Amino acid sequence: MENYGYTKTENVQNQQSNVPYRSEKKIPAALLGILVGWLALNKFYLGYTKEGIIQLVLNVVTLGAASVIPFIEGILYLFMSDKQFDDTYVYGRKGWL
Repeated sequence: MENYGYTKTENVQNQQSNVPYRSEKKIPAALLGILVGWLALNKFYLGYTKEGIIQLVLNVVTLGAASVIPFIEGILYLFMSDKQFDDTYVYGRKGWL
């Protein structure tokens, strides 16, 4: 039977649902937060320029004590699901914890 330009999308949707969701930014953002959080590179990597500058200023003012914040954020990033991370920080644009 001819389909006249229509295609079946049922099989395509079933194939896509079997693939687990993967975030491209989660692991790099977490590692940047844990390893070099004092430079606020995790904020800049996620596109939060204003928050990154604030984090840099806090680190200078507190002589590095504020670098605990990106360290904790990096650990939280690792324990989030990929979907939750993207919904919160990539699409939701939540700048802080």
